[in-house]
This record gives sequence, structure tokens and C-alpha cells, in this order.
Amino acid sequence: MITVSDVSLRFPDRQLYSDVNLKFTPGNCYGIIGANGAGKSTFLKILSGQLAPTTGQVTISPNERMTSLKQDHYAFEAYTVLDTVIQGHEKLYQVMQEKNALYAKPDFNDEDGIKVAELEGEFAEMDGWNAEAEAAQLLQELGIDETMQQQKMSELTENEKVKVLLGQALFGKPDILLLDEPTNGLDAPTIQWLENFLMNFPNTVIVVSHDRHFLNTVCTHMCDVDFGKIELFVGNYDFWLQSSQLAAQLKNQANAKKEDQIKELQEFIARFSANASKSKQATSRKKQLDKITLEDIKPSSRQYPFIKFETAREIGSDLLRVDNISKSIAGVKILDQVTFTLKPGEKTALISRSDVATTTLMQILAGELEPDTGTVTWGVTTSRAYLPRDNSAEFTADLTILDWLRQFASKEESDNTFLRGFLGRMLFSGDEVLKKLNMLSGGEKVRCMLAKIMLSQANVLLLDDPTNHLDLESITALNDALVDFGGALVFTSHDYEFIQTIADHIVEVSAKGVVERFDTHYDEFLAHDDIQKQVAALY
Repeated sequence: MITVSDVSLRFPDRQLYSDVNLKFTPGNCYGIIGANGAGKSTFLKILSGQLAPTTGQVTISPNERMTSLKQDHYAFEAYTVLDTVIQGHEKLYQVMQEKNALYAKPDFNDEDGIKVAELEGEFAEMDGWNAEAEAAQLLQELGIDETMQQQKMSELTENEKVKVLLGQALFGKPDILLLDEPTNGLDAPTIQWLENFLMNFPNTVIVVSHDRHFLNTVCTHMCDVDFGKIELFVGNYDFWLQSSQLAAQLKNQANAKKEDQIKELQEFIARFSANASKSKQATSRKKQLDKITLEDIKPSSRQYPFIKFETAREIGSDLLRVDNISKSIAGVKILDQVTFTLKPGEKTALISRSDVATTTLMQILAGELEPDTGTVTWGVTTSRAYLPRDNSAEFTADLTILDWLRQFASKEESDNTFLRGFLGRMLFSGDEVLKKLNMLSGGEKVRCMLAKIMLSQANVLLLDDPTNHLDLESITALNDALVDFGGALVFTSHDYEFIQTIADHIVEVSAKGVVERFDTHYDEFLAHDDIQKQVAALY
């Protein structure tokens, strides 16, 4: 168990939160949610001891071991993959290194023998003899096979390093597991594996994530960072979201009878209880939900940007044809004879186990990169807007947000009044529109890019991982806008709910080709055995 007592955190310019009192208990998974900048990742650093709170303390039950997902993907470059995972159990790895060093001494003496015996006892108590087998099995399940496990971390791709570091955090059955954005960089099968792992994990999990499906699947509680506080709520993300909206509605019904409000709350809880997760915690979660009172739910202060994509003209009879596209980068084949056709009105998700493959294909479709061979043919009536995965090149000029956006506005739209109103819809209010581009956060840059795309009125949107850097509120607003969009869409994403609710066409991309499945939603695609066998054969 981990207990947070009277914790506050103040920086010179602001206070993140105050008087935080929480208990995290085994068998539960706690999702930390809040707007960008609210202090979610900072709170995990306080829990892990990386950051000292201004006041208060964090207490862990005696002899409990805490692990966390490392954010520095290059911290273990000199180690083998297997050793990197075992280092997740720091004490075990330390003992292993000490005893191996003693055994290797050329002048091994009696004193060394006594010390080794002590270390062997500790090693056995920590189940050290099974450590390598357990680490190897964990890596296999994460998609890192035996041939890679003795390689150095420096030899792995970025996505492979993410999987290894996840294995490091999970290794050795920690008592408390801290995960900051664990699904970032993971392919769909690995995310599904992690969801199943966490649903059956018997100890305490505390996770920060912007993946709504992930939060809904694994979380038994939500910790909402809002109003300078951190409040604990029973239920998953959807329950928190809808209960906060219900709370705002009830607050506005000041004259309504309390009995009617209680009845509305009870009906709401009954609906969620009936659709509880299938995890082992479902029964206890239902019991906790049934105990919620009117005073237990609170409205949120969250703001949602207003996103709406309109088109200047309809697409004609042709959208896109890709013929035998191949591309190598630095001598490595990224795309090989990729061929597919998209029809007007289709909303297509490009899926791959390699972000490099989908990003390269998106750059070719957007005209930012030339293929080595093959052709891309867009319909003559199409107009395209592109949101790249790396948008840093868009924000190098010494401009304010207001003047930057003015470059993409028509003459009628270029006056300050219109642009200020437009940016206000994207949550840049007042003097925030005068902020310089080099001062923008990742989420602010994406909102600027979405504003630019809205002004374009393009009938084809090319969006490469558009939810990256966005908070849950902006993701929800963008999700809804793309569902309503009347044009064609090609996008990449790791967000299950984003793909599932938007895409009606899936294209699987690998270095060896493409698997297409028309008129298929994402869950059907993932569940389809024939498709999965074809996909597996491509890697």
C-alpha cells in the first residue's frame, strides 16, 4: 500500500496542488487524469521519490518494492536486453553482479567465500535462479524474441526499446507499479497484452495515460488532478467523464428536488454497473459504485476546444491510387511495393508495427517525400491538408500565434477579430494569442496545426498520429470532429478508441507489403483470424 499524506507542491510561479491525501491499495489500478500541465507526471515523480513535495509525505508499506517505467530510452545502451529487464529488480541485479564479481576474482579467499554465501542466500530468497527465465519469457510475450535478448540496447529500434523498458518495469512482480504513458510507441497486439496483464495484476498499479480505451479497460479508480487538488473516484474513465457531466447538469438544476437528482444518479450508476469491465476487479468495483452518493461526484473544470472541419468542395469520383511504392532510408527498406486504392468518403487508418513505415508512407502521400519507385495519384478534385508527426519545422519563425495563423487565412479571415475568435475556440484566449511560437508546448503546437487545417477547408485530411501531445479533452474533441467530417481521411494512431470510432477502412503496412480490409472497423480487423495470419506473415 502507498499512502499520500498532506502533500502539496509549489513552484516559484504557481502551486500545482495542495493538501493531497490518498491511499493506493493492492488489487486496484488507478488512472491519473488532468489537463496538460496539471501535474500528472509530476505526481508520479513524487510517488517514486524522484521529486520531494513542498509539504507532506509519501509512505510505502514495509518491504514493498516499487518500479516505474523509465522515460529515457537511451539510459541502458551499454547493457544487453536481458540484463536491462532484470535491472527492474534493482536489489536482485545488484546481488547478482556482486556475487558474479566475487566468483571471478583470481585470488578468491575465505572472506570472499563467506560473503558469497550471504549473497547466494539473498539471491535465492528473491527467486534469483528463475530471474533470467522469467525475464526471457516476459520479453517473448512483449514481442522481443530470443535472438534479440543478448543484443545491446543500442542495437534496438525505438519501438523495441520501449517494449524492453516496459518489461523492466513489470519484471519481478513489483508491489507498486508506476506507468507514465505506457502505451506510447506500442503496437496494437502489445497494448492488448499489457491490458490483459494489468487486469490480472494482483498488486497496486498507478498509471498516467491519454488512451481512453486503455483507461477504461484497466482502471478501477480515477485520480483527477483539478482545482489544485487530486480527488479519487471509483470507476474507469468513462464513468468519471459521464459522472462529472452529470454533476454539472445537477448543479445547474438548483431548483430540482433532491429526490429526483438522487434517482437520476442511481439510474446512471446502475447503467455503468451493468456494463462493468470483465476483469477480476469488476465485482468489487460494482460494490463500490453502488455506495456513491450525490456528494461524491463533482463537475470538472476541463475545457474542450471547438474543432470542426469543413470542406470547400466535394470530392469527385476518384480519391487515391498508390501503385508499387517502395522506399529505403539509410539503406534500410521501409516500404516495398505498397499498392492500394482509396475511395471518396473513406476514413482510412494506416496500421503498422513500425511507426517509421506509416510515417514514411504519410510523407509520400503528402508530397513531402519522393518514393524510390512507384506512383501516388490523387483525384483532380482533392485538396489536402497534412499534420505531420514531427511538426517542429512549422514553428521555427519568430512569430506570435496570431501572426503565424494569419499566413494561412484568406483575405476575409485575416483581420485580428476573426483570428482571435478562431484561436479562442482552440483555447488560446486573450493575450495567449501573442505567445511566441518557440514558447509553445507540444499540445499547443498540435492545436495550432489543427486551427491551420480548419482554415484550409481541405476535403482530404492526412493526419500522422494527431493525438500525440494532446490532453484527453482535446483528443475527445478531435475524435468527434473527425467522426463528423464529410471529406476523406487518412490517419495513423495508437489510440484504440480513436481508430475504432473513426476508421471504416484499415490498411496494414509493413516492409513486405500491405494487407487491406475494406469496410472494417478496427475491433473486427484485430479479431479477424485470416487477416491476422496475413499480417503475421508480413513481419
